[in-house]
Amino acid sequence: MTSEHKATIGWIGAGRMGFEMARRLLGAGYDVTIYNRTRSKAEPLLKLGATVVDRPVDLADRDIVFIMVSAPRDLEQVTVGADGVLTSDEFAPRMIIDSSTVSQEASAMIREFAEARGTAFLAAPVSGNPSVIAAGKLTIAASGPRETFDEAFDVLTTIGRTATYVGEGEVARLVKIAHNVFLGVVIQSLVEITVLAERGGVSREAFLAFLNDSVMGSTFTRYKSPALVNLDFTPTFTMPLLSKDFDLGLAAAHDLQVPMPIASATAQLVASAMGAGFLTEDFSVLLLEQARRAGVSLEAENAAVVSGLEVPAHE
Repeated sequence: MTSEHKATIGWIGAGRMGFEMARRLLGAGYDVTIYNRTRSKAEPLLKLGATVVDRPVDLADRDIVFIMVSAPRDLEQVTVGADGVLTSDEFAPRMIIDSSTVSQEASAMIREFAEARGTAFLAAPVSGNPSVIAAGKLTIAASGPRETFDEAFDVLTTIGRTATYVGEGEVARLVKIAHNVFLGVVIQSLVEITVLAERGGVSREAFLAFLNDSVMGSTFTRYKSPALVNLDFTPTFTMPLLSKDFDLGLAAAHDLQVPMPIASATAQLVASAMGAGFLTEDFSVLLLEQARRAGVSLEAENAAVVSGLEVPAHE
């Protein structure tokens, strides 16, 4: 959009991620109207200036409609199902930006429906969690028509720190799945070396402080350090969600004939942890399973550990 006119925004999905993303747009002065299946979850945004509607089709007259839902069937329902945003006889959004984590096949089907209505479609999955969004460090991968990405760039970078155009069609979905497979492999490797250091007499706080200040430290290792040090597994991303992404990633690897032995082994460890009952905790709970296998008893260290995701004071 030009600087003279901010796009009117429709937002579908006010879960933990969608809520924070919509809040950033409201904070930047965008006109945002929200639909969420459970209306009460969206209503706290009313005090920030949002409007809440009862059906996705009520967003059909918006310039841009963002979607952040949890599964392909949900994406289909809110777009082309009963009262979906693409079912109005009178209006259709100029653009849909879908940030849900779904397969390339599901994305392509909705793209076809959207384009038949004259609505441009951008696949734009994100990397981060609510704390990452609040800290202004969300990253976005987008695919679809280049001109659609260019038009949406200002809106995307209001929500996230960066938005990267990765190609045509649905390739952003593959980028997101590859990212999440790597996330799983990295957390498993991180808990293994952390348990190794503790078994040798080094506190988790000290080991992770050293790691985070080294060339191997990253935004990810820093923001997971408080959970690992203090055994706080409040969920940001659960094991079943991680397992689903491993399934999608390994299916893509099979189709593209790319061997992924480390990812395959990690997927089995994730499945084992789920079998042990870790279903609702944050995926960093893999630390407990690694400690159990090593015969190490863990206790919370109750240390003040900086995550690197502290919200800037001006926000």
